[in-house]
Amino acid sequence: MSQTIELGDVSVTRILEFYGPVGLRPETFFPGIPSTAWEGEETARLRPDFVDGATGVVKAATQTWVVRSEGRTILIDTGAGDHKERPYSPVWGHRNTGYLDRLAAAGVTPQDVDVVVNTHLHVDHVGWNTRLEGRSWVPTFPRAVYLMARADFDFWNPANERRSVLGRGNQNVFEDSVAPVHEAGQTLLWEGSHRIDGNLRLDLAAGHTPGSSVVTLESGTDRALFVGDLLHSPAQVVRPDCNSCFCEDPAGARASRRRLLGWASDHRALVVPAHFGGHGALEVERTASAFAVKTWAPLSRAMPTGGAGVAR
Repeated sequence: MSQTIELGDVSVTRILEFYGPVGLRPETFFPGIPSTAWEGEETARLRPDFVDGATGVVKAATQTWVVRSEGRTILIDTGAGDHKERPYSPVWGHRNTGYLDRLAAAGVTPQDVDVVVNTHLHVDHVGWNTRLEGRSWVPTFPRAVYLMARADFDFWNPANERRSVLGRGNQNVFEDSVAPVHEAGQTLLWEGSHRIDGNLRLDLAAGHTPGSSVVTLESGTDRALFVGDLLHSPAQVVRPDCNSCFCEDPAGARASRRRLLGWASDHRALVVPAHFGGHGALEVERTASAFAVKTWAPLSRAMPTGGAGVAR
């Protein structure tokens, strides 16, 4: 068991930033799932990787997937970041995670990164887009192109004054983790779909946010879907119509989740969510009414990193 898997000609390495309890009980995190569903056998299946056995609260990870494809190093999502001011999401503020050291241990320096993919622009997916240099936020990865869906870039730009289910939960994120990269000329704002290379493609999967996106990997006979926040828990595999409490468009999120789980089942694709602890990724299969976990990825189980957070 390791933190790297090979899919065709592509290698995928998991870099944890945070893993542990996130302060919300399942019935709050997933309001569409009846509270009685979290009792007995179902909760037992989710412990200890997805529900904390002692407190009964949800456990989740913030992490980056390092994808090496066609000679390039690609990061999918960048966690919450260090030293950020988060007045309305204090669990993500003023952190000191050792994230760059973990990247280095995997053989990746900031200068090595060619592409950064932000599956969406929530606080816990873009934090390491930038780092603090003196009093200024500068791009962490100075050679990288940062791929952001234009729909999310416009939605979270405070100049556009859009309302969000997060309220002020994403405050300062655009200013310290998105705008500095854009002002440095390192962003590519894409619409509809975007081909990263011969193995990787980005597509919109709106619902969680207007610009939520999925990376499809196809190499040789192997397939994978990096689905961002379409899934926060295996409970949503068996109940795909149930969203997290952080989805901007609930109907859109349900439709995207069902469509992509169906594709993954039909193509035997590995499903790679942004926040899964445990073995991090899974294969799914169809049932009479929904889907089920078929098998888990051959990755080492995530170990708690300490601290707390709320996975959006």
